[in-house]
Amino acid sequence: MRWNFAPVWENADVLLAGALGTLRLFALCAVCALALGLLLGLARTSAARGPYLLSTAFVEFFRNTPVLVQILWFYYALPILAPVTVSPMAAAALGISLNSAAFTAEIVRAGIQSIERGQWEGATALGMTRAQALRRIVLPQALRRMLPPLTNRGIEIFKMTTLASAVAYLDLLHQGKALASQHFNPIETYSVIAVVFFLCLLPLVQATYALERRLGRSDR
Repeated sequence: MRWNFAPVWENADVLLAGALGTLRLFALCAVCALALGLLLGLARTSAARGPYLLSTAFVEFFRNTPVLVQILWFYYALPILAPVTVSPMAAAALGISLNSAAFTAEIVRAGIQSIERGQWEGATALGMTRAQALRRIVLPQALRRMLPPLTNRGIEIFKMTTLASAVAYLDLLHQGKALASQHFNPIETYSVIAVVFFLCLLPLVQATYALERRLGRSDR
């Protein structure tokens, strides 16, 4: 077999357009997943039964159904049930964001519940409400414990963007598929795509390791 990367380099602009689409989708999903996951995580630790039950149902449903099925449902089924038009980006963003929000909520819940009960009792003794104790004392401490798993969640979201190609969203993988089928060079094309993902994620992974080491030293 002879490797031929010439068609890949000649169509680098096609892959660049796909890479920009991937970055746009990643940024949207990361922000939405973090914001919604924070709210759901707080609801999962709420003493109020209504928010707890609703957030638990959401988390369990989206954690236990495949992301790809969710994306396909939003793209193909939702327009049948409701008078809306769902674009490929909207379907992918909904599926990835909601799924990731469910996992983010569990990270937030675990972080809050990892704080010793004495912190809550001390805040109550100072006359703080539960909301004040959460905002001023518990969340700042819990955030330090949540940062490593949250950054890992971000890495997973970046990799999940490849699922958007299933609904013809113009991401890096979709553009690569079109290029490979046109020039009959799947090995070269997908090898380049893998390297691009590796180069994009490696700095984030290394930053995660550095953060974990720094937090580990500060806890001693």
